Amino acid sequence: MRAARADEEVQAALRLRHRVFCEEQGVDLAAEQDGRDPEALQLVALGDGRVLGTCRVLLDDGLARLGRMAVEPGHRGRGIGGALLAEADRAMRDSGARRIRLHAQTASRGVYQRAGYEPMGEEFMEEGIKHVAMEKQLAEEAPRA
Repeated sequence: MRAARADEEVQAALRLRHRVFCEEQGVDLAAEQDGRDPEALQLVALGDGRVLGTCRVLLDDGLARLGRMAVEPGHRGRGIGGALLAEADRAMRDSGARRIRLHAQTASRGVYQRAGYEPMGEEFMEEGIKHVAMEKQLAEEAPRA
């Protein structure tokens, strides 16, 4: 697991996301490609000479927002998602993030809970798929003056 190092890896990650979200799950292309990828840290899991998993992380004033996690169907259940989450935590902690937040598809919430994320609030629908907001503290909050 690591940050994408070349445009070819980013493009492979985007193709994987398209297959998983748009083709497999029916998410609208405009929703999946929201224009924020250039400002995000793109993480990739490599194997068999290709991108097997990916996610992106955006950082805003100490809050990291993880999203677009996708794993090749034939490689799910092998720890790739958990390893991507661990790398995202490490990278964002190193970048100064105090918390990391995401919207988890409820069918995948166990992956996030095992990685230490806690649900926040009620389930909701996003792009026709049931989700729950989850968050994890990465570092102690700065004391208030």
